[in-house]
Parts: sequence; C-alpha cells; structure tokens
Amino acid sequence: MIYISPSMLSCDFSKIGDEALAMENAGADMLHLDIMDGHFVPNITFGAPVIKKLRPVSKAVFDTHLMISEPLKYVEDFSKAGSDIISFHIESDSPVEETIDKIKSFGIKAGLAVKPKTPIEEVYPYLDKLDMVLIMTVEPGFGGQSFMEDMIPKIVALKEKCKEKGRDDMLIQVDGGISVKTVDKAAASGANVLVAGSALFSQKDYKKAVEDLREKAYSSLK
Repeated sequence: MIYISPSMLSCDFSKIGDEALAMENAGADMLHLDIMDGHFVPNITFGAPVIKKLRPVSKAVFDTHLMISEPLKYVEDFSKAGSDIISFHIESDSPVEETIDKIKSFGIKAGLAVKPKTPIEEVYPYLDKLDMVLIMTVEPGFGGQSFMEDMIPKIVALKEKCKEKGRDDMLIQVDGGISVKTVDKAAASGANVLVAGSALFSQKDYKKAVEDLREKAYSSLK
C-alpha cells in the first residue's frame, strides 16, 4: 500500500478545517501535522489545541510530526488531542525508548524521525518497537524545499533492514520535496508513506493532485 499524507504546513491556515476536509475528500489517507517549537527547528507552527479542534472535522489518520526539543513532555497532549501516529526526532533531547513507550501507552502508533545528516543505522535498535520511520528528505523547519536525492540510499537501507528483521509491516515515510517529479524515486526505494505539501496544496484540483501523486508512486513499483 502507498499512503499519501498531505502536509498541512502548506495549507491556507485561515481555513485549515476546510483544507483538512478537502484533502480527506480528495482521497488522502493521512494528514501530516508538523509541530515546530522554534528551538529544535527555526520555525514555529501550532500545538495540540489546533489538532484538538481539527479532530472533529476529519476522519483521516492524523500523522503528527513533532519537531520539538522535548517530545516526551508533550506526548500526552498530542495523543489526547487526537493524533493517530506521533513521530519524534531521534536527535531530540528526550530518551528515545521512553518516548516510544509513552506514545504507545496511549494506544497509538509511534514513529521515529531522522534528519538528513543522521545515519539511518541509529534507528535500527528501535525497529522492533516502532510502527513508522520518517526519513527527512529536506532539512526540517520549512516547506517548499527541494528533494534531496542523496537520501535515497537511506530509504533503501532501511527497507532492507526491515525485511531482515521480518518487519515488512513497517511504515517508511519520506517528508520533503515530494512531488510528481520525485515521488517515483522515493516509492521505488521503499517508501510507502509519502508526505507532500506545496505539490498538493498549490493545485486547484486536490483530488486530481492526490491521484496523480499516487499513480506516479505506484508506477515506479511495476
């Protein structure tokens, strides 16, 4: 399965609820919610109260990406707000295993994210506990950046390691610069959760944009 997760960072924030529902109706599988604290990354977005307000609007999977320094402190807030998946960064200041356990204690899925300069091997000790690994294909902090093709070997290596460990169920997410021009490379490398922001929200026809992205991803697997 290929899952499309539109990044709400690229939506029109003046009507974020309408945008979320429009993407869900367009066929998106998830909604990617980027949480930035202005410390871990040089940008600030929104917090758990916004997700809590969005939850009644959409039935899509809420794919919450914590780009914050101390995710362990906020896991409960984002879980109770309605997140279905919470990913946090291995480079953060929180203990990795304790944070994973905290997320899963709320009955939701746990993901671990890595920045471009972080070796993918750093996530391997935690694969048995994880539901998803997020490989950043841009430097985190801002939308609209170009896909970093030198991240492809990391995706391939992770896919192979998951197969070796019998974790074919692992969600491998890529985030950054995903569009119809790059999605085939990500999918062919082993990614099955594709985050796209401006490539989707810049289009007038969201349904066609989601379908085109999904079709291009699947075409690379034939």
